[in-house]
Amino acid sequence: MPDRADAHVLITLADGTDPVAPVPWAVSMLREALAEKGIPVWTDESGPSAAVVRAEVLEGLGPAEAFLIEPGPSAGEVLVRAGGARGLAHGLTELADRVRHSADPVTTIRTAESALRAPAVAVRGVLRAFSSDVLDRPWLCDRDFWKRYLDELALHRINRLHLALGMQYNYSHDDDVRDNYLCFAYPFLLPVPGWEGVGVAGLSQRERAENLAALRFASAEAQRRGVHFQLGLWNHAVRPELVDSPNLRYPVHGLADEEVAEYSAAGLRELLRECPSIDGLTFRVHYEGGVPEAGRAAFWRTVLSGLRDAGRPLDVDLHAKGVDQDLLDAAQATGAHVVVSAKYWAEHQGLPYHQAAVRPLEAARPADGDGLRGITQNTRRFTRYGYGDFLRLDRNHDLLFRVWPGSQRFLLWADPELFAGYGRMSGIAGALGAELCEPLTFRGRKDTGRGATRDLYADPTLRLGTADWRKYSYEYGLWGRLMFDPDSEPESWLRELRTLAGDAAEDLAAALSAAGKVLPLVTVTQTLSASNNFFWPEVFTDLPIARAATSETYGFDLAAPGTWGTVSPLDPELFESADDYAHGLVTRTPSGKCTPDQVATWLDGFATDAEAALARARRLATDASAPGFRRIALDVTIELLLARFFAGKIRAGVGYSLFRETKDPRHLREGLEHYRSGRNALAEIVTVAEGVYAANLAFGDRPTEQGHWRDRLGQIDRDLDELRRELDEAVPPEHPVEIRPARTGPRPAVTCVPPAGFVRGEPLVVRAEAAPGIELTLRVRHLNQAEAYQDIAMTADREGGFTAEIPPDRTTGAYPIAFFLVARSTAGPDAWIVPGLDKTLANQPYHVVLEQRG
Repeated sequence: MPDRADAHVLITLADGTDPVAPVPWAVSMLREALAEKGIPVWTDESGPSAAVVRAEVLEGLGPAEAFLIEPGPSAGEVLVRAGGARGLAHGLTELADRVRHSADPVTTIRTAESALRAPAVAVRGVLRAFSSDVLDRPWLCDRDFWKRYLDELALHRINRLHLALGMQYNYSHDDDVRDNYLCFAYPFLLPVPGWEGVGVAGLSQRERAENLAALRFASAEAQRRGVHFQLGLWNHAVRPELVDSPNLRYPVHGLADEEVAEYSAAGLRELLRECPSIDGLTFRVHYEGGVPEAGRAAFWRTVLSGLRDAGRPLDVDLHAKGVDQDLLDAAQATGAHVVVSAKYWAEHQGLPYHQAAVRPLEAARPADGDGLRGITQNTRRFTRYGYGDFLRLDRNHDLLFRVWPGSQRFLLWADPELFAGYGRMSGIAGALGAELCEPLTFRGRKDTGRGATRDLYADPTLRLGTADWRKYSYEYGLWGRLMFDPDSEPESWLRELRTLAGDAAEDLAAALSAAGKVLPLVTVTQTLSASNNFFWPEVFTDLPIARAATSETYGFDLAAPGTWGTVSPLDPELFESADDYAHGLVTRTPSGKCTPDQVATWLDGFATDAEAALARARRLATDASAPGFRRIALDVTIELLLARFFAGKIRAGVGYSLFRETKDPRHLREGLEHYRSGRNALAEIVTVAEGVYAANLAFGDRPTEQGHWRDRLGQIDRDLDELRRELDEAVPPEHPVEIRPARTGPRPAVTCVPPAGFVRGEPLVVRAEAAPGIELTLRVRHLNQAEAYQDIAMTADREGGFTAEIPPDRTTGAYPIAFFLVARSTAGPDAWIVPGLDKTLANQPYHVVLEQRG
């Protein structure tokens, strides 16, 4: 351990730089990182130092979170400069992270540099849910957990934490509610003046006080690190159902239904007084929060009145599903900053771009007099699974996206290209950014946490206890750093893997990257339900292909007839179903959309790349038997096998659709071969996970929310058996239809530079260039998912140029304009979308044009 005077590091704040939060915390992080390396730290200039860190806020440098690191005027001196206190903290913790992963920390500091970095989006958040009294109360009340967890988030420039209470149940919807701990949160947290008779059966005053103390501590520690603390209050009903839940574990007493709004307003006032570091509140304001939608605006005006006397700025975040102008007006009346939080890809983790269109099932429907849920289910239905109509140019609210936890709940999801895409596209049309429902969200939900461990490992050498978040540190790093700066240098996230795996770091990152694309792509293209309660591709419940079967599991959320071949992708504008693809092949009328065959090819490629990179990483790793390496290797292996399973299932579906279209059993036979390969990959997952992951991977009480891959294998075997019988019964047609394979080679170039902006009420000209033999059609609508697209044929000139005019009725509205091109070859049946998705799957496949200002 160094003890020479010249091995000291001096850390000092420039004159005039106020040591306000989060700067003192950031200085302590750098001091701690140096101390762990045996390097003493000074904060005055009374002696010689090997390195000097000088930090200062510079007016005019940029936004408050902007920072740069550059050499100082003297040798060994480094300057950390920032636009504000949060930026200064980012710069200091950047140095701390470099020190933490360095073998020579003094040289690391002396030579540190970073170009000016400024946030791509204002909000880079995570959501942590309380779902189980058994699994979640230990970390809620653990102060050491909060300090280390919040250190990790802030280190990676995650600047918002949403602690969600009551998200585990959909009140007025879920049957037989049991573990309702903190669902209707106020009586679990504090006594409310004037409502002394309200309480919770089975909850002691001591436990209630511990809950409030935990909330006060967590919010204060977040504030100390410059992390916005958002408290989610997702339910506002005493009774979770329209009738009593007979097995309710924590009944609330002393409060009638008609008193809930007044009590909640008083509870909010008291809660904000007791927890002065709460920065905002999130409310679920549609019927699943327990409040019938008939007359709901009056209810919420009363509840939200509890915010008016808080004495500090607050965010009011309305979960977007079912939100209308009455609810927005009620929130605006509080004087708070109003945010609408929309789902990014329904209740799943999808690709970084926003759906070019929502499913036809999400179209608005006439009101039907349903006083419980009629607004959300009918007139405002299109708000359920995307940004809806909330991106108006003249809006007086902000929009934030929430990445829901349906696809990938416990396997590592860590692709830098996708996360950088979120950084670039979560700010669409001025949106604030996004919050990620973190891994293990809903673990133990609906009373399934009893007798379980939170982190799902059966292998005790891999368990992390309340430090389960440590498994996902690399994922948090990608999320926070690439949301902050999508062009960050790879070294900023590779440091952690270098410490873990030495020379294997880059290959391990490549394996995680390829594997990380698998389930987002499956989610977007094979969407059996928009609900996370039913469709869980990580542990997939089957919809059979054979006999054009339908499914009780998924039928409620599929358009008729609800067969595998007719399942709508979550973005039906860019991807097509198996039946539509087969019909286009047979009739030689391709749609131009991305085909199921292309999706399967992508999945196979990701599997091959992940497997090869993981093999290289195993050879090069410092210690491939270390728990951290094993956790990563296991998850990558499962994900690449899932890629092969879904590729086989998708190709089997195409073969079956072609068989149904042509009656030719050759297609069914070919599909069966692919399906067998996919089934073998699924069986390999069962072997790989045996004894490592728990036998019941429970995130809820439905069969689709729990179980294990071994439970799903029998479902696939039954489908395979039925397909074999159907093949045996098939009679070849007398005149088989020859199917030409879809084009796989490079296509002629088509370029389109979008206009810089539009002027309201004036036509907008779009220009493109293409090779000879191409026809182009422009598809356009407002950036409003309630609208349909309009087709406009582009006019060609002799030089290969094309033009189309978007009419004034599209530029007079209150929305940005979205468009893309459909290119068709005049020489044969080939079509594609421009710009479309590139090989990263992380670009925006359409153009967005904003109004010209000034």
